[in-house]
Amino acid sequence: MLATRHLAGAATVAALALGLTACSAADAGTSGGAAGDTDAATATSAQDLGGMDALVDAAEAEGELNVIALPDTWANYGKIIDAFEDEYDITVNSDNPDVSSAEEITAAQNLKGQDGAPDVFDLGSAVTLANLDRFAPYKVATWDDIADDRKDADGRWVYDYTGLMSIGYDADAVPEPTSLDDLLGDDYTGKVALNGDPTQAGAAAAAVQWAALQDGGSVDDITAGVDFFGELNDAGNFLPTDPTPATIASGETPVVFDWSYNNLAAAADAGGRDWKTAVLPGTALASYYNQAINIDAPHPAAARLWQEFIMGDTAQNLYLAAGAYPVRLDAMVEAGTVDQAALDAVGEQPADTVQFTSEQTEAASAVLAERWAAVIG
Repeated sequence: MLATRHLAGAATVAALALGLTACSAADAGTSGGAAGDTDAATATSAQDLGGMDALVDAAEAEGELNVIALPDTWANYGKIIDAFEDEYDITVNSDNPDVSSAEEITAAQNLKGQDGAPDVFDLGSAVTLANLDRFAPYKVATWDDIADDRKDADGRWVYDYTGLMSIGYDADAVPEPTSLDDLLGDDYTGKVALNGDPTQAGAAAAAVQWAALQDGGSVDDITAGVDFFGELNDAGNFLPTDPTPATIASGETPVVFDWSYNNLAAAADAGGRDWKTAVLPGTALASYYNQAINIDAPHPAAARLWQEFIMGDTAQNLYLAAGAYPVRLDAMVEAGTVDQAALDAVGEQPADTVQFTSEQTEAASAVLAERWAAVIG
């Protein structure tokens, strides 16, 4: 899968391959406070452990962090992991980078009680909402920078970054798509792939949601999106292959629905193919991914330190440098800590950008569970 977890406009594609202005790694939070009496596994903030210095000490004593479903090229996670390891004396073990959000939860269930279980998750919203009892409540030092509708009131999850749903395509193999209807034509026979199964993978589910918005549906009813992919399948144009960098480079998957930051990253590994990214006119779709801590994390202090780091300026700016919009963007702009060159390249989100609410995501997931298999066959 093309990181089954996996524009501001086509004109910005080349400019998005930016370096990042260095930011202080101390942005994981502010140290201080009296020594806490709380065990790391039940700490709901760094202050529970006595402050950031105490959290860092506890995490470095554990010495390891297990992450899952984080491909290096997905929203700059390779550089984010490197930055975390450079800042702290902690080894990051990255397991199964290409699995779906649902498979992250399955791995946590299967590995419960083992040292190799995932400590933290990066999940699509539908899977997050279906598994709230699997997350440990925790609020990072930058919690107040994040809007209330972008975090769980109890700290079980928090948004981290979003992109725009897009179509990646090999410009040497197919014409540029300018509408969904284009994809039903003969130029795209057997060539259009989804990044995963939309009943399991957040990126694929978002593609169906976007198709609904583009094709007469709404945030309250994504039936039109499922119907579109049914038409695509009936036309012989739907390709039931999970795309990877290898399938893109070989030409096996010439057209891929995926997040803009993933399609942008794919261009660098396209094996010389002219891989481009299109965001269609009309309604754009954004969908934040969610950070959460495994309630059974084998390294609970390191898991909490990772959350602090992810929500600090360094990691948030690294998301931005990859073409993903970080959840603390407005706060960083106001504070003057944003990577301005990266922000200038990404540009503003389209004015007509939709973000599904939790309730709309749940309803969309129900439609997919009921209809997807029957429509695709």
